[in-house]
Formats: sequence, structure tokens, C-alpha cells
Amino acid sequence: QVQVVESGGGLVQAGGSLRLSCAASGRIFSIGTMGWYRQAPGKQRELVADITSGGITHYADSVKGRFTISRDNTKNTVYLQINSLEPDDTAVYYCYARQRWLDYWGQGTQVTVSS
Repeated sequence: QVQVVESGGGLVQAGGSLRLSCAASGRIFSIGTMGWYRQAPGKQRELVADITSGGITHYADSVKGRFTISRDNTKNTVYLQINSLEPDDTAVYYCYARQRWLDYWGQGTQVTVSS
């Protein structure tokens, strides 16, 4: 079993920055793609960004230029640097780690942006 734990969320003013972290641990053989989704109140969960084990990144159009995803393969950890935060970024941010054909999810970390 693989455990995924997110950290780094919080309350921040619009225009501020946060750095989210997500670490995978447990029965790890080879973690593939890792990424972040978010779910705002009353909305569906949406992909924010993901990154392959080789470092290829993909972003949702709504966050391009403001969010940066990166990872440390030696630590099985993925990061999400969030700049120029907007109230619409308020959501629970969920991390996932893919191993073989399974996605393992964290419990989520709350990001709240005040205007």
C-alpha cells in the first residue's frame, strides 16, 4: 500500500503565494506520474497540474503562468508552487501518485484565498 500526504495549505491574501508538498511512502516500487487536483465548494474536482517521472509537466489553462509543479524523485515528493493567488483558487487541493495502474490519493489540503 502507498500512502500520500499533502501539506502546505492555509489562508492567504489575494496576490500571495503558497507552496504545497506531497510525499508518497510505503510499498513503493516505481512512482510514475504525480499531480494535483483541486475541488472548490459546489464544483467538480479538476486537474491543476501533473508531472511525469521524467519531468514532463502539464497544467490547466487557468493556472498556467502562476502555478509551477516540480518533483524530487529521490524523495517521492511533488511540489506545487502557487503564486499570484486569486479568490477563485480557494479549494481543497488533492495530490495523487501513480504506481503501475493505480492512483493513490491524499486526504487533501485546504487553500483559502481572501480578497
